[in-house]
Amino acid sequence: MTNDALVTFEGVVKRFGSFVAVQRMDFEIAKGEFLAIMGSSGCGKTTTLRMLAGLEAPSEGVIRLAGKPINDLPTWSRDTPMVWQSLALFPFLNVIENVEFALKMRGVGKAERRRRAEQWLERMQITEFAGRNISQLSGGQRQRVALARSLVVEPEILLLDEPLSALDAALKVRMQSVLKNLQRETGITFVYVTHSQSEAFSMADRVVIMSRGKIEQIGTPQEIYRTPRTRFVADFLGSSNIFTGKVAAAEGGIVTLNTPAGALSLASPDPSAHAVVGQTASLTVLDTKTNLALRSPSGRDLNAIPVRMIGEEFIGATATVYLETRDGQEIRIQKSHEELANLPLQIGQEFEAYWSYDDGHLVMEH
Repeated sequence: MTNDALVTFEGVVKRFGSFVAVQRMDFEIAKGEFLAIMGSSGCGKTTTLRMLAGLEAPSEGVIRLAGKPINDLPTWSRDTPMVWQSLALFPFLNVIENVEFALKMRGVGKAERRRRAEQWLERMQITEFAGRNISQLSGGQRQRVALARSLVVEPEILLLDEPLSALDAALKVRMQSVLKNLQRETGITFVYVTHSQSEAFSMADRVVIMSRGKIEQIGTPQEIYRTPRTRFVADFLGSSNIFTGKVAAAEGGIVTLNTPAGALSLASPDPSAHAVVGQTASLTVLDTKTNLALRSPSGRDLNAIPVRMIGEEFIGATATVYLETRDGQEIRIQKSHEELANLPLQIGQEFEAYWSYDDGHLVMEH
């Protein structure tokens, strides 16, 4: 366990009967970190959070909080409050009574808990709603009450289980800003479970991506976005064009794959370490790094493949152009309207898609 680790999972496995919900898990959560755990439904992310909260017991391994094993600690003695997807506010208590509740359970005196609750209502900008019933609040206001109720006890760590999923798109964006600012100001460790890439990548210091109970990759949003470690991660993020084939050559810092779209190359710092001739691998290139032209520029260190336009989509300042390669694979290119302004964007139009060797990333198939 490193000095700055607040939480450590050591060989943690969770089974429900014969079903393995979480495969062997070894990772740390640093003190003061905002960690997001993401993946599709059934991947094990919520089960992981529930084990940390004490709502599920690991089948194997040890979970440590501040260096101490907590496997056998009951939920109420862990100091790991959770903000639920449903928020789980008490409808029979008004706003300030909801916020005071955890302090009351800890035996904090009436005057002191009222003072601390009022501080958090002010911090969450909901002081004016102190005497209201929960049923009289909007979704965003309830969200702030739930956060205040969890944070008023000033825990070392806060667990959040898809807390924004019920909010509309504009309110989600505002609450993301609230959450990130809160975490920075308080220094409290946040562990945030979500299926939303935009939420995880906009707020978290590090992201854990899970699939079928297994951790596929842990890293900063930038690392995961630019260099997915597995084919699953690249597919899950959906931000890259992926070309799969056999390694034809790996020498001189260049790896070449024979793919159905043609021979494609990428620059690799040390290809001999993991690129084996004859082995199946994938080249990924971000859709923002893939370029489009009637004829690609000539020059070395560029991949170019013939494509045909099959659709387009406009979202704000950017446009996504959908294309099909000669072997029938769909790829896409995302650019600003200015970058695409001089191209004859019409369904059926033939182009060349191209990108630099340096923009490719190698993913070996396991």
